[in-house]
Amino acid sequence: MSEEKVIIGKDTEYPLEGILSIPDAYEGKLPACVFVHGSGSSNRDEKAGKLTPFKDLAEGLCARGIASLRYDKRSFVHGRKMIKGSGTITMEEETIQDAIMAADILKNDPRIDPERVFVIGHSMGAMLSGRIDAEGGDFKGLIMMAGSLHSLDEILLRQLREQQETGGFLARLVLGKLIGKFEKQFAAMRTMSDEEAKKTKIGNGTTLYYFKEMADHPAADYLRDNPKPMLIMQGSDDLQATPASDYKSYQDLLGDHENVTFRFYEGLNHCFVSSLSTNPAKAGKEFSKERHIPSQVIDDIAQFIRDN
Repeated sequence: MSEEKVIIGKDTEYPLEGILSIPDAYEGKLPACVFVHGSGSSNRDEKAGKLTPFKDLAEGLCARGIASLRYDKRSFVHGRKMIKGSGTITMEEETIQDAIMAADILKNDPRIDPERVFVIGHSMGAMLSGRIDAEGGDFKGLIMMAGSLHSLDEILLRQLREQQETGGFLARLVLGKLIGKFEKQFAAMRTMSDEEAKKTKIGNGTTLYYFKEMADHPAADYLRDNPKPMLIMQGSDDLQATPASDYKSYQDLLGDHENVTFRFYEGLNHCFVSSLSTNPAKAGKEFSKERHIPSQVIDDIAQFIRDN
C-alpha cells in the first residue's frame, strides 16, 4: 500500500496532519473509510500506550482493498489554543467538524468511490458517528466499535463506581469524593442554561458544557430511524464500554433492524486486542503491552464494506 500525507482543515484555524492509505493494486474506484477517535487526545494512529488501533485497521483494510483516512485529533494538536480561544470545547469543535472535512477529502479524491465512504468510529467516535453522518458526513454506512447510547456523564460515573468497587482503601476513598462531586455537578447540569454550563469548570480545560452539549444530542436519536447499513462491534472484556450496559443499549434500540449487523468478540478489550485483565482497577495496564487487532475483526469490517 501507499501512504500519502494530507491536511484536514488546511485553510482553517486548526489544520491537522493525516495519512491517506491507498492499496497498491486495485480496479475501478475504491471504497474508503474515515476513522473517528475515542475520548481524550490522541494522534492519527489512536495510540494508547503500546497500542495503535487505527494503524492496525488502516493497514489491515488496505490489504483487503479498502482505502482509509486517519488524522491527528484536534485537541491533540491544538488543545491549548482551543481552550484559550473559546474557553470551552465541545464535541462539534473537537471531533465532528474534522470528521466531516475528512469525508469530503475522500469523496473528492478521483481514486475513491464517493458513494462508498464509510465512517469507523471507536468509543466516543462510535457514539458520535450518527451525528457526524447527519451533520454532513453523509456516509454510505456506519461502523461503530465499542460505543454506547448512554450519555457521557452516565458513562463516566459508572466507570468511576466500578473502579471504586475493585480498588484499595485509599482508592475507594479518593474516588468516593470525586464521584460525589461529579454527581452533584451532573445533576445541576440538567437544569443549567448553556451559558451557566460553560462557566462551570469540571477538569483541565473542560466545563460542564462539554457534557451538556452531548447530552442534548442523544446518540440514539441519530440511529433509531437511520436506514443506512450499520455494523456494531463489541469485545467481551471491554472495561470502558461494557457488553452488559453499552452493547446492550444498541441491541435494545436496533436489535430488530434489518440494516444493522452485530459482531461480538470473546477475549478482546476496548481497543479490540486480546485483554490482559477484566479487573476495572487494572484497566490502565491494558495499554502496557504491544498487541494488534486480530484478522477476524478486520475481515468482518472489510466484508461489511464489500457487502454495501
